[in-house]
Amino acid sequence: MAGTQLEPSSSDPVVAGKVDTADVPSAAWGWSGEAPRFFRFLGWFFAGFLLLMIIGNHEGKVEDLWLIGFAALMIIALVRDLIVRRKPR
Repeated sequence: MAGTQLEPSSSDPVVAGKVDTADVPSAAWGWSGEAPRFFRFLGWFFAGFLLLMIIGNHEGKVEDLWLIGFAALMIIALVRDLIVRRKPR
């Protein structure tokens, strides 16, 4: 039966000054952070994609309203993020 003791990490304990590789093993490869610029780009891309999906072969307007609504929610969240990031703390 295995013991309940944890083995100490043999790798460098600190990467980028903040992340312990024992807690986040992928930090040793540089994968511990977030990519806010990439996520913002994806948000704008998919908001535009939703609006482009209005052009299609559907006849009802309910689909258009849902697409516009979700795109508007994404744009509101992105604009709010833009405003919050620019405010001094």
